[in-house]
Amino acid sequence: MIKLLIVDDEIKIREVIKEYALVSGFECDEAEDGVEAVEKIKTGNYDVVILDIMMPNLDGYTACRQIKEIKDIPVIMLSARQEEFDKLLGFELGIDDYVTKPFSPRELIARVKVAVERSKGKKHSVYRFDTLEIDITGRNLIIDEERVTVTPKEFDLLVYLVQHKNQALSRDVLLDKVWNYNYFGDYRTVDTHIKMLRQNLGPYRDYIVTVRGTGYKFEADN
Repeated sequence: MIKLLIVDDEIKIREVIKEYALVSGFECDEAEDGVEAVEKIKTGNYDVVILDIMMPNLDGYTACRQIKEIKDIPVIMLSARQEEFDKLLGFELGIDDYVTKPFSPRELIARVKVAVERSKGKKHSVYRFDTLEIDITGRNLIIDEERVTVTPKEFDLLVYLVQHKNQALSRDVLLDKVWNYNYFGDYRTVDTHIKMLRQNLGPYRDYIVTVRGTGYKFEADN
């Protein structure tokens, strides 16, 4: 059974989501702000979190950052904000999906199921290329036995490239598979993350190859 934590300062929204979640066979818990959500994550065993952005005491962005530090759990951000910046910030923090208000409760529950299945599908795996180590389960990037700090989305991008080693991947594919939403802007999001990732890879920066007219690929022999 999927255990869902619903975090929103509006009780009516929590009730609507809970109603549809219970019908779908979920087990539900609630929190009215980010502080309460973080405390519940510390002690509870949840499969996914629905997290509002605009909340008192601790906003959704800050709560998400703290939640991800405690447990690698799927987070679906819920917000009335529809600006691209807000969505990108959420994905930078490692959220799995972004749903804007007003929303369809049925669609939201469907997105919850997808996020949970995607999370369950993650396998323990460590990729090694000489002194470069990518630990997917621990979400660690190691170079020359030193841990390298990257953003959650940079790490997701690197993992996807590595899992499709030596395959040319278009920016459209990367946006769809790594950011998990329909992106209608330009491709600067991918290009910017590739640039930052190359900088963080240091001596292994050339493993990420630009494929002219297409996108990028991770190129390695082993």
